Amino acid sequence: MNIRFAGIITRRDSPEVGLVGKELAGWLQKQGVQSRINTIEAGMDILIILGGDGTLLHVASKASELDIPVVGINLGNLGFLTEVVAEEMYQALETILAGEVHVERRMMLKASVLRGDGSRTEPMFALNEVVVVKGSTERVLRLRCWADREYITTYKADGLIISTPTGSTAYNLSAGGPIVQAELNTLLVTPICPFMLESRPVLLSPRVRLSTQLADEADDVKIMVDGKLGWTLDQPDGLQVETAVKPLLLISSPHKGYFAILRNKLNWGGRSTDVPLPLELAG
Repeated sequence: MNIRFAGIITRRDSPEVGLVGKELAGWLQKQGVQSRINTIEAGMDILIILGGDGTLLHVASKASELDIPVVGINLGNLGFLTEVVAEEMYQALETILAGEVHVERRMMLKASVLRGDGSRTEPMFALNEVVVVKGSTERVLRLRCWADREYITTYKADGLIISTPTGSTAYNLSAGGPIVQAELNTLLVTPICPFMLESRPVLLSPRVRLSTQLADEADDVKIMVDGKLGWTLDQPDGLQVETAVKPLLLISSPHKGYFAILRNKLNWGGRSTDVPLPLELAG
């Protein structure tokens, strides 16, 4: 991986992070790497995200569109996507500049709404999830779901989460959905606070198009795309979600594995240290 032109994306609400970005630009220049701050353009070899997962989610769609690999430096709080912590930043970047890099292809979602009059909205893209959630209405939603043309079920719940494996540790996890290893390709469908306990999350093929539609009239139903308001959903509109053509190219931490990050962030077993595989199991 030959890096000569880098983009530096900083969390805009933090002057401190802005200063870190300027320092990083100076450091990159000494390494012979041109950089621009808070700009994404074709021809960049890498995007360096300074902030938290929210900062990375904000640029994921543009980065995947332009096929620019992304590395996240966690200067926020809880970071699953921004794997590199602040004190490891320069060490990790030195490793990446030396060509020792593993790039993961993280599945993205493409979402659009087919309106009752036959028109379709411009698509939006998500790295984590697309969520249908009730607003001011007090009663639960009834959402019919199909995988391509095959009817799945009608969920009676406070909403519905359609997530990627990357997003399995986000809202999906809070709603009781499974953790899915991030480099897998699958669609996760998880009801939010379902009325019936037998309404369970399902995993679908990445080749299907998931469609969902309100079974009853409901007020103020919102569709959120990676935490941003996408559209409102009315009858007889239908939300359609499918795998995007282009994935996000995410540079994983050269010093931590996926499960090490999970153990640290979720405090699995009360410990974050690694346990090596016994020799008798290594054959």
